Amino acid sequence: MTFRTAALAVSALAASLCLSAPALADAPRLEAKGDTQQLIVNGKPMLMIAGELSNSASSSAAYMEPHWKRLKEMNLDTVLTPVSWELIEPVEGTFDWSSVDSQIKAARANNLKLVVLWFGAWKNSMSTYVPAWVKRDQQRFPRAQMPNGQGVEILSTFGAETLKADQRAYAALMAHLKAVDAKDNTVVMVQVENEIGMLPVARDYSAAANAAYREPVPAELVNYLTAHKDSLVPGMRRMWLERGAPTSGSWEEMFGGGDAAAEVFAAWHYARFADQLAAAGKAAYPIPMYVNVALNRPGRIPGEYPSGGPLPHLLDVWKAGGPHLDFLAPDIYFPNFVDIVNGYKRPDNLLFIPEAHNSNNPTAPANAFYAIGQLDAIGFGPFSIDSVDEDPGALKDAYGVLQQLKPYILDAQGTDRMVGFKPRQLYDDTLVYEPEVREVGPYRFTIAYADIQKPVANPGADASQPGTTAAIAAAGGMIIQIGPEEYLIAGQGVTVTFKPKSGPGSNGAALAGIDSAFEGRFDSTGKWVPGRLLNGDQTHQGRHIRLEAGKWQIQRVKLYSYK
Repeated sequence: MTFRTAALAVSALAASLCLSAPALADAPRLEAKGDTQQLIVNGKPMLMIAGELSNSASSSAAYMEPHWKRLKEMNLDTVLTPVSWELIEPVEGTFDWSSVDSQIKAARANNLKLVVLWFGAWKNSMSTYVPAWVKRDQQRFPRAQMPNGQGVEILSTFGAETLKADQRAYAALMAHLKAVDAKDNTVVMVQVENEIGMLPVARDYSAAANAAYREPVPAELVNYLTAHKDSLVPGMRRMWLERGAPTSGSWEEMFGGGDAAAEVFAAWHYARFADQLAAAGKAAYPIPMYVNVALNRPGRIPGEYPSGGPLPHLLDVWKAGGPHLDFLAPDIYFPNFVDIVNGYKRPDNLLFIPEAHNSNNPTAPANAFYAIGQLDAIGFGPFSIDSVDEDPGALKDAYGVLQQLKPYILDAQGTDRMVGFKPRQLYDDTLVYEPEVREVGPYRFTIAYADIQKPVANPGADASQPGTTAAIAAAGGMIIQIGPEEYLIAGQGVTVTFKPKSGPGSNGAALAGIDSAFEGRFDSTGKWVPGRLLNGDQTHQGRHIRLEAGKWQIQRVKLYSYK
């Protein structure tokens, strides 16, 4: 595609995003584009600039009434909202859709899309969102058990009636969504359960679970491991290969003793349950479905974190056991965001972050820019968005910039014309301060997260003070190539230098300069509205592009090269 053609495509896309949905729409779906996938809604690609409601918010239409408008004013286009089993089926076989319908109606009124979070058998490991008729009938709906036989507030994956009841409720929900929303596509995706995993031990020790644990590892899992031997995640590959990569045997023979094998066992049975739930839902209304995960902490053993969820070291187990799940999504509350998201963006797994810190965390905006710009994430959703909508701070400004860039982001997804960046942090909050290099088009860009002339971070935990480690951790942005030598550079707290790319495809030039650099914005029609033409001190006499700390912005830059 030539850049003229690409530019025309972007202009057409920008215009199309402003149109209302057709009278009859295809169901939302995922579609390949280049080396990634996009979410397609009403026939057009969609980027979810989102936020997730606090757990109990959606249970009350009255509580939510003032929030919908404020969420739209925060520059969101998508809200992740719980739908709980206990609310929709308070009596077995009798469904009450009022809590669902009120949310769909309010979202439409505010031109918002929804991702429904199914709080069914499990929410944050526990089974507290199931109806009372499930909670009280422990013979029909058995609990998972500790090694001493003590029950826990977690339904067992080995309860056949539990799966049937959850499937019926979930399929009924999907059928209802199809009946009331297939023309509008207000609901674009559904999350299957929420943060599945066993606590406080690695697996269920009920009689049924113990019997299953004594059985051989299912052939489906063994066949997957064998077929993907060279691409397994390091933890799974090491666990399996250390035992000679056996192609049959018990859980402990294949994966080791103790908690290691127990967690793989738990993961397989959680994945099979979730997959059968997704299959039942898709039979009623086949829109994208995924499972999210509460991540493990370093140094903790299975059960001290939710054991058996789609964790980084268990992704292959879930891929083998969950073919009806479109992707697996990390909930990220830890500082090492960059490392985590790079583990979940795989050829067989697109990136979506349904929960990321609390909504007022100062690193949330930069995390969004990194995930979307660098890894083609289809969306980003800080948690408890309704708790900050009266004072949204930097998130509103950053989301406003993303909304302006959205047509260009969608056009560049799956290509090498877009990159994202933010400082890498470790789990213990250590800031790995080092300039980053990205190649886009004919130029090599170096991104620094402090004054280019004083690239040393000052200790400090106040993200509002430039130069502190906290402020640098909150910096970030993206670069999108929109012409042969033209770029949109967006973000805050970064200094960008540039030089011609060397090697194949280069023109042999050694130096690069700024042809022009405008600050500005895109209006509601997608038209570029330039502000100042930046030069002199604002570009260090043509040496760099600087995006001021604390101010999310866009600069439109043309470069040229010379010898």
